[in-house]
Amino acid sequence: MSGHSKWHNIQGRKNAQDAKRGKIFQKISRDLYQAAKTGDPDPANNPQLRLVIDKAHAANMPKKNIQRAIEKATGAGGAKFEEVTYEGYGPGGVAVMVFALTDNKNRTAAAVRSAFTHSGGSLGASGSVSYMFDRKGLIEILRGGLDKSEDDMLMDALDAGAEDMKATDDKFQIFTAPSDMTSVRDALQEQGYELDTAEVTMIPQNTTVVPSDKVSQYKHLIDELTDNDDVADIYEAGVIEDDDDAE
Repeated sequence: MSGHSKWHNIQGRKNAQDAKRGKIFQKISRDLYQAAKTGDPDPANNPQLRLVIDKAHAANMPKKNIQRAIEKATGAGGAKFEEVTYEGYGPGGVAVMVFALTDNKNRTAAAVRSAFTHSGGSLGASGSVSYMFDRKGLIEILRGGLDKSEDDMLMDALDAGAEDMKATDDKFQIFTAPSDMTSVRDALQEQGYELDTAEVTMIPQNTTVVPSDKVSQYKHLIDELTDNDDVADIYEAGVIEDDDDAE
């Protein structure tokens, strides 16, 4: 039994690491798509795309994944990708939004619906949960090795055109109007800041604690959505308490 238990623990940790890596790749893929879509798909002429590609390499993201994300933005190979948003409720009534890039909406809709159903959730109509989220620009700067007080960082962020800032132990989170994100990003980079994240995202107005008896189902939902190549981002209002893998 102890051998089985040890293997189970090792496998559990590996699964958690794989899931975390999948979420990192998913986020980078979306950033690659957005950078290539809004600028030149050639990184030599697009500093932001070059920055995201460097981040992808640092995360050991496979070259084929990087290329696929850029091709989705350019329509290379004849495929035409569309942006689609799905809304629903996960286990415990938690609001979840799913942003997808797909060349086959029927396939993606069926897969997303299946993920919700498998996990005890339900896919809703357009507008069913989006009103619970605010669309904001989000810029994150890691605090490690950064000699900046919270007050100084706030002043620099506001001078760059940001709306607000939140400080945690490991990073500064800077919030902007969606239309101002690019200009604030550029202004901070010109000041010499290295940005860990610069994106337009959906931030929940309120969070919901996932009931303890629904945590496993909720994680299954998020993992199944993350594993779907069509899914570019997941916005969730759920919070899992006392969970080592939550970060």
